[in-house]
Amino acid sequence: MYYEEKKKSKEKLMLYCFMVIIIALLLILILKMEVKNETTTVTGYNAEKVNREEQSINSTKTTENPTIINKIQNSVNAIVGISKLKQSGSSIFVGQAEQKLGLGSGVVITDNGYILTNQHVAGNKYSSCYVTLEDGKVYDGSVVWSDSNIDLAIVKINKANLEYLELGDSDTIGLAEDVYAIGNPLGMDFQKTVTKGIISSLNRTIKIEGEKENVYMEDLIQTDATINEGNSGGALINQQGQLIGINSVKISDAEGIGFAVPVNIVKPIINKLINEGKFDEAWLGIYGYDKEAIKFLDSNIEIESGIYVAQVALDGPLASLDIKEGDIITKVDNTEISKMNDLKKYIYEKNPEDVIQLFVQRNGKESIVEVKLLAKP
Repeated sequence: MYYEEKKKSKEKLMLYCFMVIIIALLLILILKMEVKNETTTVTGYNAEKVNREEQSINSTKTTENPTIINKIQNSVNAIVGISKLKQSGSSIFVGQAEQKLGLGSGVVITDNGYILTNQHVAGNKYSSCYVTLEDGKVYDGSVVWSDSNIDLAIVKINKANLEYLELGDSDTIGLAEDVYAIGNPLGMDFQKTVTKGIISSLNRTIKIEGEKENVYMEDLIQTDATINEGNSGGALINQQGQLIGINSVKISDAEGIGFAVPVNIVKPIINKLINEGKFDEAWLGIYGYDKEAIKFLDSNIEIESGIYVAQVALDGPLASLDIKEGDIITKVDNTEISKMNDLKKYIYEKNPEDVIQLFVQRNGKESIVEVKLLAKP
C-alpha cells in the first residue's frame, strides 16, 4: 500500500516537472516571437526609409542629370572638324599632325552652314579650309569673317538643315558655374570629346608671345575644363546646352587652365549674316587696351575705366582728328565702355559710313570727337 502511494506521488511529480518545462518552452517561444516581430518592424522601417532616400536620389537624377546629358548629347552633333589641308585617310597619330594639317574644331551656329571657330584654326578672311561634319562628310569652307585680335573666325559651307548650337549669354555667366568643353582634341579620331569643369575666372587678359610681336587677348573666360590641341575652335557650353564661348588657348606649362573667347562679342556679326547674308565690317582704326591689359604694357599707367589709346592707324578714320596715343575713351554715343571687347562689339553693330561720338579724356579734361567709320581694309 505504501509502495503504491509512493509510486503515484512520484508520477505526479514527474508530470508536474514536465508541465513546468512545457510552459517554460512556450514562454521562451513567445518571447522570441515578440523580439522577432520588433526586429522585423525596425528593419521594415529602415528599409522604407532607405527606399524613400533612394527614390529621392533617383528622382534628382531623373530630373537633373539626364536633362544635362541629353543637352550635351544634342550639342556634340554641332561640333565639326576643321583643317587647312584635306585629310587623305591617314591617322592623326602621325607626328605633329595638328600642325601639319592645321586640325581644329568648329561650332555650327546656324542651320544653313555658318560655323564659328578660331582665327588660328580657319585662317584669314577669304581663305579656304575643309570642314568635316559629324557624319564624316567633308565640305569646302570659306572664311567670311576673321579677326586675329580676338582669335575668332566664321566659316561658311554650302549645306542646309544642319544641327546647330543656340547662343547663350556670356555676359551673365558667373564664377564656379559648371561648363563643358566639346571638341576634337586629336583630330577626328577622337571627335566630339566632352570634358567638364567650372568657370574659374572672368575677364582674364593673357599675353601670347609671338615671333614678331606679343599679342594680348582680353576679357577671356578661364576654365579648368580640359582643353587640348585640336580643341581650339570648339564649344564651351553651359548647363542649358548653349554656346557661351569658343575654346582658344591652353597654358601649356600649367594644368587646369584654359581660356575661351566669350560668344557675345560676335553676336552682331552673326545676326547680320543671318538677316542680310553678309557682314560689311566698320573700322574705327585704333589699337587700345582696357585696365586689365594695360598693366602688361606699362605698370606706371593706371586707368579706372575706359580704353587706353595705344596707337591710331595712319590710314584710319581717326588719323586727321584730335585723338592720339594716351587718350582714354570712356563712352561711345553715351554708352560707357570699360572693356576693349565692349568697344569692338559696339563697332561690329555699326556699318561703314556711320557716324559715332567718342567721349575722350586727356589730362583730366573730356572732349567729344565725331568719327565717320570706314570699311575695314
